[in-house]
Amino acid sequence: MAELTITPVVPPSAPADSGPETARTRGLSRRALPLAPLAAQHTSPMRYGLATLDNRGRVADGALVRAMGWTPGTRLNIREQSGLVLVIADVQGVFSITRQGYVQLPAAVRHWCRLSIGERVLLSADPARNLLVVHPPEALDAMVAHLHAVRIGEDES
Repeated sequence: MAELTITPVVPPSAPADSGPETARTRGLSRRALPLAPLAAQHTSPMRYGLATLDNRGRVADGALVRAMGWTPGTRLNIREQSGLVLVIADVQGVFSITRQGYVQLPAAVRHWCRLSIGERVLLSADPARNLLVVHPPEALDAMVAHLHAVRIGEDES
């Protein structure tokens, strides 16, 4: 079998005595490397993040809190519904965003949703509805099992 030799392409290096001179100052132009086109941009107003429940029952994702327009002190109504934690901005809410920008989930809600310290949760933010939903692992398991059953025909267990 004949061997094929591929010649390496090595860009020229600058002379050792070139000092602070750059390609631009030497009159050389640099072209950007070609990039593959990106997949379709996410156009939904929904935003998602992952967070870990800390030892005080707090979850944090600064980007989501900012997307919601919530600042420290923003009053919140936090409740459990169908195994999910619903967090809604409410001027009469009992809870609030902490000084550090965390959402602190009440112990009762954590217990109802079987959330333990150190567990990772999916956060979904819907700024149009002023709603942040915390998806515990048990809820994620159910959603994924259902999606797989519908999309790829796996048994829902």
